[in-house]
Amino acid sequence: MRMMHEKTVYQLSFLPRVFPVNCYFVEEDGLTLIDAALPYSAKGILQAAEKIGKPITNIVLTHAHDDHIGALDALKEALPDVPVYISKRDARLLEGDTTLQRDEPNTPIKGGVPKKVKTRPDVLLEDGDRIGSLLAIMTPGHTPGSMSFLDTRNNALIAGDAFQTRGGMAVSGQMKFWFPFPAMATWSKEVALQSAEKLKQYEPSLLAAGHGNMIMNPNVAIELAIEEAKRNLEHMKEGK
Repeated sequence: MRMMHEKTVYQLSFLPRVFPVNCYFVEEDGLTLIDAALPYSAKGILQAAEKIGKPITNIVLTHAHDDHIGALDALKEALPDVPVYISKRDARLLEGDTTLQRDEPNTPIKGGVPKKVKTRPDVLLEDGDRIGSLLAIMTPGHTPGSMSFLDTRNNALIAGDAFQTRGGMAVSGQMKFWFPFPAMATWSKEVALQSAEKLKQYEPSLLAAGHGNMIMNPNVAIELAIEEAKRNLEHMKEGK
C-alpha cells in the first residue's frame, strides 16, 4: 500500500503499480474513510489511520462495486460503532439488487456487484447531504447511485469512478487502452457525462479518483476529458 497526502486528503493506493485501487481519508477531528478498497485492505487502512494518529469516525462509500466495498465487512467488524454511509440508490446495489428504476436508462448495471456483504448502511445519502465538511453530490453513471464528495473547506473532490486518472484522464465510461476497466464497468456513458459536467461546476482544487493519482488544479484536465467524452458519444450516435 502507498499513502499520499494532499490538502486534507490522504490517498491509500493498493496495487499502485499494477491495478491501482484507491480509498481515501479526509481529515477533520477524526478521519472520514471514503471507500473500502479490496477485501484484504482492512489491515492497511487501519494501520494508516494509526500512523496519521486519528480515529476513523465515518465510512462513506462512493458506490457499491466490489473494489470500493471490499474491506467493508472487516472494517465494520473492527469498528462496530462507526457509521456507514452510501447513497439511497446504491444501497440496493450493496444488497446485490441490480434491478433498475422506472426513470433510469434501460441499460444493465455492470461491474462487480457484491453478493455476500453483511454490513448494512447506517445512513442513506441524497444529493446535498453533509458529512462533516463533506458535501455529498449525486453523480450517477458509473452506477445508478454513484456519489462524489467535496470538501467544502478547500474544494478537494473525491469522485469515486466518476473520473479515472490511471491510463489517462477520462470521464467514466470512456475507454483508455492502458486502463480500460472503469469504462468496462460503467452503467451509462451518457449519464456519466452529465455527472462530469455537474462536477466541473464546482471548480475543484484537487481531484481524487478511484483509480490513478490525485491531480492538483484539475479543471483544465476535467474540461478536456468532458470534451473527449462528448466527441466519442457523438461518433457513437453517428455510427448507429
